[in-house]
Amino acid sequence: MRVENRELELDGAVEVRTPGVVAGGALLAVAVVLTALNLRPAITGVGPMLAEMRADLGTSGVWAGVLTTLPTLCFAGAGLAAPLLARRAGIGAAIAIALGALAAGLLLRVVDGPAVVLGGTLVATAGIALINVLIPVVIKDSFPARIGVMTGVYTAALQGGGALGSAVTPQLGDAFGGWRPALGSWAVLAVVALLAWILAARGTGRAPRPADVAAGGRSLLRNRLAWIVTVFFGLQAFYAYAAMGWFPQVLMDAGVPRDDAGLLFGLVSLIAVPISLFIAPMAARARGGQGPWIVGLGVFGFAGTTGLMLAPSWSPLLWSILVGLGMSVFSLALTVIALRARTGADTARLSGMAQGFGYLFAALGPFLFGLLHDLAAGWTVPLAMLLGLLVVQVVFGALAGRRRFV
Repeated sequence: MRVENRELELDGAVEVRTPGVVAGGALLAVAVVLTALNLRPAITGVGPMLAEMRADLGTSGVWAGVLTTLPTLCFAGAGLAAPLLARRAGIGAAIAIALGALAAGLLLRVVDGPAVVLGGTLVATAGIALINVLIPVVIKDSFPARIGVMTGVYTAALQGGGALGSAVTPQLGDAFGGWRPALGSWAVLAVVALLAWILAARGTGRAPRPADVAAGGRSLLRNRLAWIVTVFFGLQAFYAYAAMGWFPQVLMDAGVPRDDAGLLFGLVSLIAVPISLFIAPMAARARGGQGPWIVGLGVFGFAGTTGLMLAPSWSPLLWSILVGLGMSVFSLALTVIALRARTGADTARLSGMAQGFGYLFAALGPFLFGLLHDLAAGWTVPLAMLLGLLVVQVVFGALAGRRRFV
């Protein structure tokens, strides 16, 4: 039976379809989704169990601050190292190593005392950081005609995993008898993703091509567009991590009960799921680039933050929805990374640069927000800081969304 190859073009990229690609592509897509589900429960599951952990381990507030800051710092450090690992081991092996590190770290951090908890968290989040950088390369390289769709599916799974981590971990603690089995249970999901990834990489379809990332090449540190993308990514991450760390407390200080504040912020995370599934693919196909979509989501975030600053108790639900829409720009930040590079190698470099430097800047978000709150004895000044950053984010996002290449 005669099978014809088909070529599809997107932003100058050409995809050649060959026999077996459909099955291989589906298997790889499943592996990407399972991998994405693992990228947040290790972080979001800690918050609901933190009080129990501190009581059991007898730790201080400083220890808790280090534990909650480690993920962002790991995202920065390991993110900068990801392209080097991919060049040496190949992208498929690099992601398998990262999933193995994630599973090992999740188990390690529940077997002993405070220092081991920090060490296991370091290992687990380093694995997450590597995957954060390399998955956009897989999407660019293996699904060049479906970048928006796959980025949306990946981001939706990532956000859904984050919501599962915060919602399910306390239930696991009740079922299995404490924070140790509750947090350690997530290693099972990491092992399942690792097995799926190994099967996908061995398939005959769109398996990641190590040669594309392994090839040496230029540095992007002097590339103007690369820095625009990096600043945009860093600003949206700064806002997101400041919001995740402090917005529930802002709501509670405005008179919202604790449980309701938790539910409202859970809504903020869930809003990103449909946005990722529908907006990211449309933005990727937009002839005018992704800039208008980025600006639109930024306006929603600005409106929600303004509401929290000026009248937090007037409509907490409305402000939460608007903030959730603004934070959904994360899916477009990942889409921009994939679309602003022509090759898998450049995507790896741009992803490592944007996420490495971006998360390093974002690590300051919760700290500066809390510091300004203490200095000003209120939430107006830190929220005003976020409004100023949102304006800059919109400007850089509009520039990053233009159809150009690094």
